[in-house]
Amino acid sequence: MNYLLHLIRLFPITLILYSCEPIANHFNNVEDAIMYRASTIKDFPPKKTIKVMTWNIRFGVARSNFFGDGCGDRVIFTKKEVTAGLEGLANKINLEDPDILLLQEVDVQSKKTGYIDQAQWLLNNTNMNYGAYASMWEAQVILADGLGRVNTGNLILSKWELKDAERYQLELRGDQDALTKYFYLRRNVIKAKVNMSSAPFYAVNTHLTAFATDDTKLKHINGFKTILDGIVADGHNFIAGGDLNELPPNASKIDYCLEDQCENESYHSDKTPQHKEGAYFAPEITWLSDLYKTYKPAISLEEYGSQELKHFTHSPDDNLILDRKLDYLWTNTSWSSGTTHQEATKLSDHIPVSAFWVIK
Repeated sequence: MNYLLHLIRLFPITLILYSCEPIANHFNNVEDAIMYRASTIKDFPPKKTIKVMTWNIRFGVARSNFFGDGCGDRVIFTKKEVTAGLEGLANKINLEDPDILLLQEVDVQSKKTGYIDQAQWLLNNTNMNYGAYASMWEAQVILADGLGRVNTGNLILSKWELKDAERYQLELRGDQDALTKYFYLRRNVIKAKVNMSSAPFYAVNTHLTAFATDDTKLKHINGFKTILDGIVADGHNFIAGGDLNELPPNASKIDYCLEDQCENESYHSDKTPQHKEGAYFAPEITWLSDLYKTYKPAISLEEYGSQELKHFTHSPDDNLILDRKLDYLWTNTSWSSGTTHQEATKLSDHIPVSAFWVIK
């Protein structure tokens, strides 16, 4: 995220204005998630089979050219624009009618998205009843480009009550200086018990680093798996997912530097760096292998390998031609009818993935 580089030169001003308390929330290693509930609670009896969906919703700004990713230049969006984006998301969610929804890049009263509490808005405008939220970036103010107040993170939505929801801090990037790291994202895993029946299960959601040039992403994948391992060791079942910012190990293409570069950038030349951050996957292509070996994906490697184009879930900016898979669902039991909803291409830069899970 290039806009974070501006923080270095703006830090002294910010320090003076906000020296009485921390500017950015750094979180504890483990802490309670923020709980939500819909304004009107709807009645849903227990089910033997539930539908689970994961979706990175890009703050509700759909395919707008946001300056924080790709090559966009927009910083602040109007409340009308964001509401229109949220309405598109809600319409798709209501059409698919998932029972458990794992969302990433949800804004909670951020300036860039009209100070809308998107967690509460989505609860009030879908069939979901309960929510658990974990921020991955919370700052009183980011002066760079007028970004202002920021609070964005991961959200679990459920038709049934959520209990014991916790936020688990993941490793910070190891390739950043101390000042940049102070303001940077705090990636996390959020876990909540779904209190649907006499045998509760866990819902787990995460959004892993995209731009680290060291092994931080591998540490995030391992941290995510460690939490899943702990659930199984305690004798419980889980449904888990999120935006892992990683390709399947049998992906046919591992270099997206040229596709992702902006007009003023040049890669694969004598210039340094040769590869664009977050676009070159060669050194890390096997990092999801252990997850695939241990747990069941909604889209198997065999299915992905045979119909790769059908399961792409991402393309940058306003490019509607999907070109890679970054979004996943996992369980320690089994899935059926895994689907990549590529018809939703215009609603976010990520595509939702859903599947059905039989309650054990």
